[in-house]
Amino acid sequence: MIIGIGGISNSGKSNLAGRLKSYFKDKKVSVLCQDDYAFPKDKIPTVKDHVDWEHPDSIDYNWFHETVLEHDKIFDIVIVEGIFAFHHEPTNALMDMKIFLSLSKNLFMVRKSNDLRWGKEPDWYVEHIWNSHCKYCSHYSEIDALAINSGNPVDLKEVISFMSESSV
Repeated sequence: MIIGIGGISNSGKSNLAGRLKSYFKDKKVSVLCQDDYAFPKDKIPTVKDHVDWEHPDSIDYNWFHETVLEHDKIFDIVIVEGIFAFHHEPTNALMDMKIFLSLSKNLFMVRKSNDLRWGKEPDWYVEHIWNSHCKYCSHYSEIDALAINSGNPVDLKEVISFMSESSV
């Protein structure tokens, strides 16, 4: 089983992936974070001389896809998460279930301003992250996915219920 989790930065993708892994403690579960499959910085587009992690061309989709296929042979469940989780159609087609986490712009701005994992991002870049999400990813909520507003804590029971109903 391959589960895809997509959504804007700070929407809770990694958190939900970890919670699902814990829920399926009796299974062999792999979590693949799409961030780990980014090209080297010098191969990623830039915006105002800043590495543009929010551009679809920042991800090595072939490497990511091959890893998903390899893990699907080894693990009972493979969870793939990332802002562009559904962008690459061949990888998207492998997914048995898709979850899209949405977030209001105001809450995104608050969460992102408090996210210092990579240092303080300039305000213009935080706005760019939102605009890139709207441009490249916001339509993912319209695909055959469980769409969840992650402004509130994600209800794991709702996710598991969706999985059961989807016969996954």
